[in-house]
Amino acid sequence: MKKIALYILFLSLAALGATAQDGNDKRKLVVEKPDLEQIAQETLNPESRFFFPRLLEKYNRNDTLMTNEEYRHLYLGYMFQEDYDPYRESKYADKTDYLRAKKEHTKEEIDTVRKYAELTLKDNPFDLRQMSFLVHVLKEKQKNMSAKIWEYRLEHLLGAIKSTGTGEDAENAWYVIYPMHEYDMVQLLGYEATDVDYIDPGIDFLTVKPEEETAKRLKDKVAKGFYFNMQVPQAQYALKHPGEEEMEEVVQENIENEE
Repeated sequence: MKKIALYILFLSLAALGATAQDGNDKRKLVVEKPDLEQIAQETLNPESRFFFPRLLEKYNRNDTLMTNEEYRHLYLGYMFQEDYDPYRESKYADKTDYLRAKKEHTKEEIDTVRKYAELTLKDNPFDLRQMSFLVHVLKEKQKNMSAKIWEYRLEHLLGAIKSTGTGEDAENAWYVIYPMHEYDMVQLLGYEATDVDYIDPGIDFLTVKPEEETAKRLKDKVAKGFYFNMQVPQAQYALKHPGEEEMEEVVQENIENEE
């Protein structure tokens, strides 16, 4: 998979455990395996406070009173919405790839990144890579208020992923709604993915190597890899694209037979 640098600047692991504001009550993010059946029911129920269109409306209007639980339902609940497709990519997503490796950008380049990032995020509000790049260029342009808004969203969406497990084993795998979010997470944690194993249906294991700073900081506690749960995205894809999965298996079988 093509590696594109993830620009999550100055976000620490503590940010993933960001506190949710529920009135005056501030509490750390609770890490627990999600009840996806319940999340599906609540996000599809117009009478529920977790009804997906209602949550998305709050998210889009930059409601800072959204709780961690609401962000968790927003992120995971998207998997059960009609327009969800785990492998759909926006036609704008790769328009600024050539600018990602640059540490500094011209005014024209910043405007270009902002234009296509915002167009991509209209197509897919959970594109963490575009969101993080947008934060980066907004800070470059000293659009600090806009940068803070997107950074706040990014932190809490990452927190929603972090809340689903520890990533240490298959039972405690992190739940993600897009394959690319697996790579975004390991980069955030200070690692580079070097390989991926599909150990069980819907369970991915990313082998990683630490970045230099991560190796120095963690020493002998450096992780060898992280587990991710993609069971629902794969099931949703099979449901919405019947026949494609079987065709891929036939092609793979023919390739193996030729070898």
